[in-house]
Amino acid sequence: MSNKKILWICLAILIGGIAITTLIFSTEPEAKTEGASIETAMLVDVTTVKGGTFEPIIVATGNVQPVEDIVLSPLVSGQIIRRDPAFTPGGFVKKNQVLLQIDPSDYRNTLELRKSELQQSQTTLDTEMGRQQIAEQDLELITNDALFGDNPLSEEERQLVLRKPQLNAVKASIGGAKAAVDQAQLNLERTTIRSPFDAHILSQNVTKGSQVAQGDNLGRLVGTEYYWVTATVPVSKLQWLRFPENDNEKGATVHIKNSTDWPQDHYREGYLDKQIGALDGQTRLARVLIKVADPLAKSTDLTGKPKLMIGTFVEVNIQANAIDNVVRLKRDYIRSNKTVWVMKEGKLEIREVDIALTDNEYAYIRNGLNEGEKVVITDLSTVSNGIGLRTRSAESEN
Repeated sequence: MSNKKILWICLAILIGGIAITTLIFSTEPEAKTEGASIETAMLVDVTTVKGGTFEPIIVATGNVQPVEDIVLSPLVSGQIIRRDPAFTPGGFVKKNQVLLQIDPSDYRNTLELRKSELQQSQTTLDTEMGRQQIAEQDLELITNDALFGDNPLSEEERQLVLRKPQLNAVKASIGGAKAAVDQAQLNLERTTIRSPFDAHILSQNVTKGSQVAQGDNLGRLVGTEYYWVTATVPVSKLQWLRFPENDNEKGATVHIKNSTDWPQDHYREGYLDKQIGALDGQTRLARVLIKVADPLAKSTDLTGKPKLMIGTFVEVNIQANAIDNVVRLKRDYIRSNKTVWVMKEGKLEIREVDIALTDNEYAYIRNGLNEGEKVVITDLSTVSNGIGLRTRSAESEN
């Protein structure tokens, strides 16, 4: 083949390649920008917030303790001659019920002796009163005697003649004798040891035949009418709690729970009673007292309710005062620096909010968020104002 023919073939191939390449580029589809914002917007879940008036529940923890708690001690010494069967650990006794009887023989004899001494003093007084009458007659004769007309007796001499010092001494002895009788009577009564209130017996240290002395520890009693739960709450939340202003009022309602020992739906009801005016030394939290009536559930109205046990660690749910004109949002959706992520017109807005109160579940917001707005509840790795957002519901519609 000649060189000229080869040259024409190469030229034809080159022209054909150029034509094919031009055709390919001229028919390539163009990229469309439509829908690009949807492809780059982040997929999130949102919740619509609600506003209004709400009653928060402040959750705290506390310990159960008795309101009335005493160590029973005798005021006189002697031998125990009787013990009530109810005076035993775990027993229940009524107010003024006799628990122990100390041998009263010595105290009864002492009382009779003191009564005898009082009677003797009264007899001495009667005798002295008779002597005083005679002395008054003698004084009258002395003052009427002419020999003493110019020399009347001084007041001190008159008192001596009338035996006033002797009479005063007898009256003083009668006063002492009466006091001795009263003391002997009191000591005799103290040989009978009674319960000062309706009580539960926690310990019993003596029995029949025991020799006791004044101040000995006979046992421990706690009152059964009320128990306290001492709970700790942040100082900032005290303003939302309602305490009684007098003994006739009740404070805020409190539900007491013990998830460890009680069934899930069981609780006891109490009321805020007092605020202790000192912070807890370790936690620096405020301490409040919650009063629980009939803690051992002995009345028929509390049949089936759990019993409180002294020293138990419990959870308390305190009904706080109502908060008006706020937006309620789950506290998990509050971001760092008290901000929330709001979706508005497909864009992210990072807003600072004014939180009036947080309880165990919700945050109650006064400013920065309005009812009906959508809050992003999805955690995002990177956030900034104005980034595009889309929800799952919007994606399904497309």
